[in-house]
Amino acid sequence: MDEPIVSVGILIQPTITFAFHGEFACTPAAPKVQGISTASFQDGMIEWEGAFYDELVFSPINPTNTFFEIKEVIIGINFHWERKEDQQFLGVLKLVVDGDNLVAINQLGVEAYLTSVISSEMSAASSLELLKAHAVISRSWLLAQTEKATMVKDAHYVSMERTDDSLIRWYDREDHTLFDVCADDHCQRYQGIIRQNKAVEEAVQSTWGEVLEYDGEICDARFSKSCGGITELFENCWEPVAHPYLVALRDDADANAMIDLTIEENAEKWIRSTPPAFCNTHDHAILDQVLNNYDQETTDFYRWTISYSQEKLSQLITMRTGIDFGDILALIPVERGTSGRLSRLQIVGSEKTLIIGKELEIRKALSVSHLYSSAFVVDALDLKDGVPQQFLLTGAGWGHGVGLCQIGAAVMGDQGYNYHDILLHYFRGASIMKRY
Repeated sequence: MDEPIVSVGILIQPTITFAFHGEFACTPAAPKVQGISTASFQDGMIEWEGAFYDELVFSPINPTNTFFEIKEVIIGINFHWERKEDQQFLGVLKLVVDGDNLVAINQLGVEAYLTSVISSEMSAASSLELLKAHAVISRSWLLAQTEKATMVKDAHYVSMERTDDSLIRWYDREDHTLFDVCADDHCQRYQGIIRQNKAVEEAVQSTWGEVLEYDGEICDARFSKSCGGITELFENCWEPVAHPYLVALRDDADANAMIDLTIEENAEKWIRSTPPAFCNTHDHAILDQVLNNYDQETTDFYRWTISYSQEKLSQLITMRTGIDFGDILALIPVERGTSGRLSRLQIVGSEKTLIIGKELEIRKALSVSHLYSSAFVVDALDLKDGVPQQFLLTGAGWGHGVGLCQIGAAVMGDQGYNYHDILLHYFRGASIMKRY
């Protein structure tokens, strides 16, 4: 099997400005292009250099020391660190029309893509074993998604269940139809060549073509920043499909010392405490391995608190869900997963009561960006005529909690575990195999 090619969606905007460093061939327009240029959406087509096209493909004539730049790429979409930056990329630039926007797509080899992903997800200070583990994780996830997309290409994919009293929705990469994966946290952070470093290049080269497999199939290898002490099941966050290698486990040397956090009493006690775990660390040298500068704007992640006034919470939920609940009277846990993350939460309002899920839908409803996780307990405070005036959320972890815990894996690497140890701790029963 040859190294696959991946298509990455970089930016979706009505107008996209880009620059070529080195010579590129353009199909179907000019044979050679250089320098800075702008393309715009006009009347259902791409307007570029005074002409109109259905799509444009810019390919490097000599790939050595040749790259292109896209101006004002949005990163951290809908997160509290959202911002714009100019980014540089290897490979091919493709522009296509999507609705009233243009889409900039980067096509390149999987291994070059991975070098950027791991540099974007991790710090240059990361241990080599952690970087190797992440290379295998990211490669496995990507190839699993592209294989899945091929298998379900003609199938009707459902990602929402709606009844009169509940809205259960999950978000996955099936949102993308024009490219394989996007460049932001929705899929994997991919920020071109601006953050690449030699250690990541070594990790990718030394694991070239290696993936996690289970029963002959590539694992859908998920990861998040901090599991909060116990990992979550795939089916509690996304489509209702169980993966035997994504099990609930304690993020500790004794991975089997489990507590049943689907029981509310246990979950509340767990979340309000700080039990030992690989990801329970405040060691800045270790955190620097996993958290880039904008990630470190988040100071608490293993355990955290957030407080809302009645007015702020009511306005927030209305804005984020599009539903007017009136005054928020209660946030009631309905169903928790193995990590204590809520997969169903009942919002009780003076005008409307509704159960929402899954975990990301809950996080979206309770934050202007994304709540750190859905593993939280609620204290309704300062009752006035039966209506709470303040809500305190105490939570655990950062992200969905499925698969590899990045901070936990960083601690494992610091403690001397190799990348095989790290991967097989989080992906039970899996094997590391070379695909190409």
